[in-house]
Amino acid sequence: MNEMRAREVLTAAGFPGTAELLALGENAVFAAGDLVVKVGRDATGHPELRERAAREVALADWLAASGVPAVRAAERRPRLVEGHPVTLWHRLPDPVRPAEPRDLAPLLALVHALPAPREFALPRRELLGGVERWLSLAGDAIDPADADYLRERRDGFAAAAADLVPHLPPGPIHGDALPRNVHVGPDGPVLVDLETFSADLREHDLVVLALSRDRYGLDPAAYDAFTSAYGWDVREWEGCAVLRGARETASCAWVSQHAPANPKALAEFRRRVASLREGDPEVRWYPF
Repeated sequence: MNEMRAREVLTAAGFPGTAELLALGENAVFAAGDLVVKVGRDATGHPELRERAAREVALADWLAASGVPAVRAAERRPRLVEGHPVTLWHRLPDPVRPAEPRDLAPLLALVHALPAPREFALPRRELLGGVERWLSLAGDAIDPADADYLRERRDGFAAAAADLVPHLPPGPIHGDALPRNVHVGPDGPVLVDLETFSADLREHDLVVLALSRDRYGLDPAAYDAFTSAYGWDVREWEGCAVLRGARETASCAWVSQHAPANPKALAEFRRRVASLREGDPEVRWYPF
């Protein structure tokens, strides 16, 4: 999905095509007055995308009832517009400062203290579930040998993850626990982007920043502030390498889908795969 297609769906949903684009990734996110409109990818043939949008809206209500600061839905159900799930959200006040890892830790602690919701079921964290779809979207823009390599890694890490013994009690997790998914407003930090919420190993949420420290240049001091605020460093757990490897595999495959239309994405994809093949855990990965 590109911006042009997302704006077509936005207009069909009754919002101005001139709305401000806030983000373009797995979804297109627009600001429209006091609302934020999230346009999902075409769900034709992918019912899981519609289900994920509906669950995200239900999650917002559940978190509100549970006392967790998080973004709030403006409509209780997603719209389906030309095959795309569209959800509406109350726009948050302007941030007072960028979010930092230390802002994320107490929010995760609140989520990790919650039992599973009774009103609906949370899925397992299928971190590797999108790999095949992303590689298929990449098509012949990437080397077939690289695609096969990532499929082999996916299968190996999926099997290894199934045998992990957790340090923390399993339960609800955010699923993409990064500072970019925290908004620091006048009343403090709130969680945003709820679509990857799951019920699984809590360690999934903590491995994200450990990987950011090594791969994406997160300041070690900021990482230490995060672990101090949370109260535990996931790198002390023997299963950390398995979840890290699974996340690296998924990250590479996610980049691949952008390769057909973006030469920088193709170059970054090749860079990431090469670092995995060479077994170097500290080669920097970059946005594109």
